[in-house]
Amino acid sequence: LGLFPLGIVLLPSEQIPLHIFEERYQELIGECLANDSEFGLILADDDGVREIGTRAAVTEVLERFDDGRLNIVVEGGERFRLLELTEGRSFQTGLVEPVEDEPDVADAEDTERALELFHRLVELTGAEVEEPSLEADPLSFELAGRFEFAPELKQKLLQLTSEQQRMHLLAELLAGAATAVEREREIAERAHGNGKVDPRDG
Repeated sequence: LGLFPLGIVLLPSEQIPLHIFEERYQELIGECLANDSEFGLILADDDGVREIGTRAAVTEVLERFDDGRLNIVVEGGERFRLLELTEGRSFQTGLVEPVEDEPDVADAEDTERALELFHRLVELTGAEVEEPSLEADPLSFELAGRFEFAPELKQKLLQLTSEQQRMHLLAELLAGAATAVEREREIAERAHGNGKVDPRDG
């Protein structure tokens, strides 16, 4: 599988824009477009390349530049485990195997809480976010892909093979996010009052 190591994480069913400017990745994406094939998007940072990544398919070419650069939209598909890095191409390649989920289901309480928090955050931020499909399987990825979580947190969700554990973690993350947004709003409102924050109110 052709690999695209980046400092971001792509979740299954999530769509993200990418700007392709390096020649080797122009070659990789060009092949994917010509063959209607996928590439592997995998988190790479100071700790190196992660073991678990996501197959990505180009869903739209937004813009082609004269120098070969591309603006594209990709969508996350199945997860994979990187078994071994391979050589021979201008871009990174690797031997991979699929990552399967355990046959469990999320707790109804966690799912309900995560959906409530999703709507609360949309309301608090005023963001225009598409409603998640409740039929999506797994729903945790469908929900998580609508938020800008830090790459480490998204990688943690990506690596979990239990929908029950993923939904529980997601509900915790969304609760933390909602609290942070509400706190920010509260501080902004106080500051707007007299230009100062009164710590005695805290």
